[in-house]
Amino acid sequence: MAIKKGDLVKVVAEKLANSLEALASDHRYPPYLFEGRGEVVEIRGDYAQIKFPVPTPTVWLRLDQIEVAQ
Repeated sequence: MAIKKGDLVKVVAEKLANSLEALASDHRYPPYLFEGRGEVVEIRGDYAQIKFPVPTPTVWLRLDQIEVAQ
């Protein structure tokens, strides 16, 4: 299923680990990143901008590092 703007998604920890994005970030990930669901607010190329329901900035992750939440 293709991810589109407005979808609720979750981060796949195994795909984020050891990725370029993980190497460029703090490895102390907050719990909401994997336990919660975020909303896709923008898609550009292979990346999606995700907004989580906590008072934090949005994050950009590759589309293969997220999946539609059930």
